[in-house]
Amino acid sequence: MQEEPVAQPNPAPQAQGNTALREQYRDFIYESCTVLRQADGIRATFVYKLGEHTFQPQVHIPLSDIRNDEIDDDFLDLLFFNFGMMNAINYYKLTCSPRFICRAARLSREQKAFFKKAYYNGLGEFMYVNNLQIPQNEFMEIYANEPLARMPDFNDGSFYSGNLITIGGGKDSIVSLEALKPYHADNLCLFFNRDIYPQNKAAYDTIRTAGYPLSSVVNFNLTIDPHMLELNQQGYYNGHVPFSSCLAFATIIMAYLNKKSYVVLSNEASANEGNIPGTTINHQYSKSFEFENDFQHYVATFLTRKIHYFSLLRCLNEFQIMQRFLRNPNYLGVFRSCNVGTKTNSWCGHCAKCLYVYIMLYPFLTQYQLDSIFDHNLLDDESLLPTFIGLIFPDATKPFECVGTKEEIDYSLKLALERGKVDGCLMQYYAQNLYDPNRTYNIMDYYNPNHNIPQQYLPLILN
Repeated sequence: MQEEPVAQPNPAPQAQGNTALREQYRDFIYESCTVLRQADGIRATFVYKLGEHTFQPQVHIPLSDIRNDEIDDDFLDLLFFNFGMMNAINYYKLTCSPRFICRAARLSREQKAFFKKAYYNGLGEFMYVNNLQIPQNEFMEIYANEPLARMPDFNDGSFYSGNLITIGGGKDSIVSLEALKPYHADNLCLFFNRDIYPQNKAAYDTIRTAGYPLSSVVNFNLTIDPHMLELNQQGYYNGHVPFSSCLAFATIIMAYLNKKSYVVLSNEASANEGNIPGTTINHQYSKSFEFENDFQHYVATFLTRKIHYFSLLRCLNEFQIMQRFLRNPNYLGVFRSCNVGTKTNSWCGHCAKCLYVYIMLYPFLTQYQLDSIFDHNLLDDESLLPTFIGLIFPDATKPFECVGTKEEIDYSLKLALERGKVDGCLMQYYAQNLYDPNRTYNIMDYYNPNHNIPQQYLPLILN
């Protein structure tokens, strides 16, 4: 058993200072996780405490999105507790308290180590932007009672089959949907919905275009406690959190509730590249192969061996994924990846994600096609030059967005240039300052052997 530290009173947050809030709020508490099976589905409520502040986010899963009629309540509680451990990062980040006190359930030493690593690496960008210079060994101590006994692997004797495919509306999940068409009848599409964001129209348009009815969609609905947003406005720490790590735990819940044996992500090899040269800071850490491996091990060790989590695209780079995406031009009008344009289901045309996608499409589409997606020529927008340099130049900080590697982006521009496409001031800048006709690339024939793709699925994605 591990004793909780004695809590100290917290004064109100003071003016700036990179660790002021961390020093004032020493304890973050995961108080409880309550799961109820109701007439309209399953509802879970999580209680987090931070000094005088209490947060109570909820998850609701509609009854129509549950196909397992042999639910084990204890196992369901365990799954939601674990989701709550990861989802707590949204509230923990307000102060980055040095002590994380878990009262909701027991945790082994290995479980604590998993969450400490996931939090520290997942908040790498967050700490960099907020100037929180915290060594990993001083970052966070998790206090929780040790398990009384080793929990046996969950096995309910049921047959699990098919794929649960996460859908976000971008090109990557579209490529996965198309690759898994031979399993169409046994596929389900997962939408992770957060109440502070509007309905993801691009995701719905994607599944319709892929030929799936709405009955093939299951929803994981998460509410965000508005008090957290209020504290953000008051000057508490704010910034990027590893959303994909929260999604990971949600997928295991939904796979269990629908007896699906595979959770299929669409994260590529390029997600392993960091953003700041000389550091391990990676905007896409929770999409990296390192996190995927850690999470797979965690699920198999502490939850169940009946559900397998992997990325179908891990063996490919972003350039290769774009080639597969372009085999189905009927998606060009519906796919979206711009975070800025999420609320309006549009491409903003001014962010790093828009510029990156534009560059990857540029060698292969006509200007008319590009304009129909982005409204204007992004490579003729001088205001995007700093972003452009960050996407390509080796020593520059890569924009904090889900974008491909600098090599892939450079290759796409080189290909366009050598095909005679030099429209716009950014292309001219590239031609004069960055183009190297003698540079060799490992792009077209790239294969990443570090993946967890089941053997039977490899031919579907490599053809």
